[in-house]
Amino acid sequence: MTAWTLADLVAPIGVSQFHAAVQGRTHRRFPGRAGRFADLAPWSEVDRVLREHRLDHPRLRLARDGELVPAHTYSEVVETRRTGPVPRLLPAAFAEQLRGGATLVLDSVHELFGPVGELAVALEHDLRERVQVNLYAGWGVTHGFDVHWDDHDALIVQVSGRKRWRVHGPTRPAPLRRDVELPRRPEGEPLDDFVLEDGDVLYVPRGHWHDVSALGAESLHLTIGFSPATGADLVAWLADRVRADEAFRTDLPWFAPAEQQRSRAEALRERVVALMGDDVVGRFLADRDAQAPAIQHTGLPWTATPDLLPPDDEAEVRLLTPRAVLTAGPETVSLAAAGRRLVFAAAAAPVLELLVGSAWRPVKALVEAGAPEVDRVTVRALLAELVTQGLLAPR
Repeated sequence: MTAWTLADLVAPIGVSQFHAAVQGRTHRRFPGRAGRFADLAPWSEVDRVLREHRLDHPRLRLARDGELVPAHTYSEVVETRRTGPVPRLLPAAFAEQLRGGATLVLDSVHELFGPVGELAVALEHDLRERVQVNLYAGWGVTHGFDVHWDDHDALIVQVSGRKRWRVHGPTRPAPLRRDVELPRRPEGEPLDDFVLEDGDVLYVPRGHWHDVSALGAESLHLTIGFSPATGADLVAWLADRVRADEAFRTDLPWFAPAEQQRSRAEALRERVVALMGDDVVGRFLADRDAQAPAIQHTGLPWTATPDLLPPDDEAEVRLLTPRAVLTAGPETVSLAAAGRRLVFAAAAAPVLELLVGSAWRPVKALVEAGAPEVDRVTVRALLAELVTQGLLAPR
């Protein structure tokens, strides 16, 4: 199975150029070899997920011509003795809707398809943002959705088939989900009208209007959504920080003279300026990484045993926090992840440096990284501690 990264998706320009010249600025196509994404979400896996999972609306939904198809036309709710009502697809009615031009949408397929989950973990590390992957499958020539804009950036991976894209660009710079006004609908012809082929990747920034349609044959693509941090996010983060200061917790002088109100405003302004130092963006982004939640991976059966890890050093482990922040000092090294901060002796740094990221690592390689300062027993104890903290799992 191919281990995909952001570099693979945006080739040939490279990740640094993608961040500097494309991300948040303009849409861009990245042509690729047909069939290269076939293992990410083959039709057999789509069929398996539909067959084996209870997927509630709207996680599973159908859309046609910009409108959602009523769920009762292709599914039913059945009563079970233990769990109450559960959804169940009606296969014949479901297939009839698809033949009639409906688009199938499955949300959060990174939780349902193993290879897509691995891609999402790698991209969370590369993009430093939480990632959600949705699946879209269509037949015929109808539009699943009318022209629209998304409140997140998107990387579209064309797994099979082809689709026509029309991109209009933004009508309001950098619109937000919570905003003071909505972008106006675009007028005139699109800026770009093209066909995304099997193996291609497309990047569309937040707020860029677009519409998509199938071309008379089956098509399946993945939309990888992520929301880069904004200045509004930084201000919200600062608002949480100022609660530690009594001056910000104290009531404002509503009934005081204007001069006293101005004095209070000046005192608060000075404190805000102190918080807004030159390094405030770096501090905010590092804390955002450190607070990012762990991915869901239980590591059974080993994590339910007293030893927490497989006995064989050939077994692999991975940090469940792709955006973990490692900070080395003269005598200690700290790992900040999932809202926790763990401190280890500086000798553990080589082990932790190899762990940080999104890759699976053999226990053997981590033991070798720690030698000779840290012995095998101590390395395994460190890994076991990370398991108990919910930050690491074996496979």
